[in-house]
Amino acid sequence: MSSSSYSSSPCAACKFLRRKCMPDCIFAPYFPPEEPQKFANVHKIFGASNVSKLLNEVPTFQREDAVNSLAYEAEARLKDPVYGCVGAISVLQRQVITLQRELDATNANLFRYAYNEMPPLRPPQPPPPSAAGQSSGFCYPYQWNDPSDEDNERSSGGNM
Repeated sequence: MSSSSYSSSPCAACKFLRRKCMPDCIFAPYFPPEEPQKFANVHKIFGASNVSKLLNEVPTFQREDAVNSLAYEAEARLKDPVYGCVGAISVLQRQVITLQRELDATNANLFRYAYNEMPPLRPPQPPPPSAAGQSSGFCYPYQWNDPSDEDNERSSGGNM
């Protein structure tokens, strides 16, 4: 045992797994001792053995990105065990749709105002949450298609 092995703290993975952190530890560069929860979450969802196998299969220059992806997915799975990242992505997609509609309405109002066609209108309000699960703030995959869009396409005949 060299004195250098005592000078550095074991990585979060080895500390969590209660084992000695060797100099060639696959986890050490990606799970520093200051971030124990990062490894705890990844371990709970994926398991240390699976993460170790994955890191050994991924090229060295991509390992940090792989670990960051695993950590993000693990945290998302702990928050939402059914949908994980898909739930978060759905919320963001819904926000993009809402913001795009607001931008379109604002641009239309600006155009009308610039040409004195009519006074500016208020931008549309986001739809109220339905009982299908949107009240929690999540939009699940089966809710991605907005039925009001289909109604609008039918009523306008597809013309813009």
